[in-house]
Parts: sequence; C-alpha cells; structure tokens
Amino acid sequence: MTPSPSVCRTAGWLAAAAWALSFPLVSSLGPHRLWGCCAAAGYLCAAALDRRRPRAALAAALTGAIAVPLLWLVLSGQGQSEVTVIERSGRLLLETGRMYVDRPAGVQEYTPYLPAMAVFGIPRAVLGGPLGDARLWCAAALFGGLWAGRRLLGGLRSPWLPLLVASPVVALPLAVSGVDLPLAGLLCLALAAAGAGRPFLAGAVLAGACALKWTALPAVAVAVALLAACRGRAAALRCALAALLGSAALILPGALLQPEELWRQVFAFPTGRAEVPTPASSPLPGHLLAGLGPWGWYLTVVLLAVGALAVAVSLLVRPPRTVVAAADRLATGLALAFALAPAGRFGYLALPVLLSVWARSVAAASPRQRSLVVTGSAGRGARRGRPVSPPRPADEPARRGRAGSPRSGRGPAS
Repeated sequence: MTPSPSVCRTAGWLAAAAWALSFPLVSSLGPHRLWGCCAAAGYLCAAALDRRRPRAALAAALTGAIAVPLLWLVLSGQGQSEVTVIERSGRLLLETGRMYVDRPAGVQEYTPYLPAMAVFGIPRAVLGGPLGDARLWCAAALFGGLWAGRRLLGGLRSPWLPLLVASPVVALPLAVSGVDLPLAGLLCLALAAAGAGRPFLAGAVLAGACALKWTALPAVAVAVALLAACRGRAAALRCALAALLGSAALILPGALLQPEELWRQVFAFPTGRAEVPTPASSPLPGHLLAGLGPWGWYLTVVLLAVGALAVAVSLLVRPPRTVVAAADRLATGLALAFALAPAGRFGYLALPVLLSVWARSVAAASPRQRSLVVTGSAGRGARRGRPVSPPRPADEPARRGRAGSPRSGRGPAS
C-alpha cells in the first residue's frame, strides 16, 4: 500500500527536524547551532500542520529554516567564514583590481574560489549594511537560475520546488554561508538550456559557473553530451566553444595578475597541499585516505581520476537524453568527487541532491521534457550530427491519408 502524499511530507518534515536538531548537539559553530534550533522548530510545526493545512506547514518551514535565522544572522553580522572571504574579495577587486591576498598567513586570508566569485562581494563594498550581505546576492543568483531554467523548459509551477527550498539542502547554506548557491543556480540553468536546445546559452552559463569554482567543470562534459545526443554534434561543439572561451575570458585576467596566488589558494589549499591546512575535514573516504600520509594523498588522486574516467566513459557509451538523466549523471560525478577528494565537507553533497531533485521537479511539470526522449532513427540521426525533429503524432498518417497522399498526387481539392 502506497502512503499518501501528506504522510510522505509529514515524514519528510520530521526527518528534516531530526537533522536540524543534530546541529546544536554536535556543531561548534554558532551560526550552525542557531540555524539548527530555528529550523527544528519550523520543521516540527510543519509536521504538525501538514495534514490539514499544507500551505501553512510550508510557510512554517520557510519561516523557521530560512527567514528567522537568515534575518538574525544578517542583522547581527554573523555567518560562516565564507561570507567574509567573498566580501573581502569584492572589496579588493574594486580597490586594487585583484581578489587574492598576497602571501596569506592564516586560513581566513585564503580565497579558495575563482575570480568571478568576487562579484557577489561587491554589494557589501558598494551598498554596505545588511543589503550588501553576500548571502542575499548568492540566494538571488540561485533563485534566478531556478526560475530561468523552469521557463526555458516550459515548466508549470511545481509544488516540489518550494519544498526543496525549505529543505535543509537549500535552507542551511542559504542562512549561514550562501557560497554554493550561485554555482547551483547556474548549473541548473545550464542543464535547462542544454535540454531546451540552446547551446550558446548553455555554454555561456557554464562559463560563468566555471569562473566561480573549478568543481563546475564536470557540468561542461554532461551538457555537451546531452546536446550531442539530442541536438547533434554541431550544437554540442557550439556549447563547448562558448564554455571554453567564456571561462578563459573570465579567469585569465585574474590568473595573469596573480598566477601564484591563484594556484596556491584555489587548487593547492582545497586539496590539502598548501602551507596552511584546509578546515574542510569531514570524515569522507578521500580525507581519511589522505590522512594516512603522502601515499594516501596520491591514492585519493588516483581514485579521483578513475572516477572521472568512469563518468566520462558513461557519457560516451550511454549519453543522457533528458534533463533528469543529465542532472543525475552530473550529481553522480560530483558526489564521487566530493567523497574522494583529499579534503571535503558533508555539506558539499547538498549540491548533487539539489540538482537531482530540481530536475525532477521541473520535468514533472514540463510537458516538453516528458516528451524529450530520443529513440530509434531519431537517436541515430542525432549521433550522425543531424538535428532531431520532434516525434510525429501517432494520428498523422491517418490525417495525411484523408487529406491526400503525396504518392497519388491528389490533394484536398480533388
């Protein structure tokens, strides 16, 4: 017997409340503890209200998990160190044209992001006050990407998207840090553009994502594979070129100004090879192996390469043909990378979850995506580089027979 949707939602709210309650018990970070208390109260109220008043339940979850903690943390100037790092990068970019601190002495002076991330710190330098908080602008980038992606795919309003926003997957990073939200929004928009057959737009969005964090690179391969399977090789090539040239245009100026610092802070620091150890030390397999010594670190690098090769082979052998399949493939690759990286956090795994859930929520409300399946001769045409036409309705031969057949030469008039 399948449980009713209200029972599933209530169980989900209770699970989210249990997850939130773990933060005041195990976390040593003040913003995390505050979020856990507020979010747990909101989720428990949602579980109590969901059966009779589902809209009130969603409002309670959004209030407890996002509105209250975000407002409190923004007004009090609290947050994870990532917020300060982004805002410092924006200030440095305006004042000096650079975004990295030369010869950083401590963890707080490292900026493990690519140059485009400094854009979200500029509002603090220009506006100041609560309106300049980087979390607000990171959240705006996320919601803008989700909304634009839904419009590209022709989706209707999905009841699952507000639930996703209220879940800990989005609510926690939105309230305490916000650093991964722009990347998530751009990746969702890029997959939607590829699924809608907009290769140049997909490549341009991917360029922006790759200029934020280098973890966006797997999305380029997935989007190119989706376009090659559904729209042909020419579309895939346009997307790849737009992504490559756009990324170079956004990253190269900062790389030429501070090549040593970019390597030290963006690549060496997150992988545990800098002079200062990274605070990302969740007990994931890659971090545990890297802690065994130099040979363990090299083993994690080999495992990362093997995982990347496996995902690349899967894209060649069985390319994704829908946005949902592409999101799942990208989520799988990112989850493997985060789990096997020498340094990582459990919070990084929220990005793969968000990608998969968002793609399903949009596809469920999008007739265009429900019909975007390339099979038979259409799939063979796509592999040969020819554009794929929409599937012919089943009753079209009958209509043509009544209207007249090209072979007989008779038309409707005769």
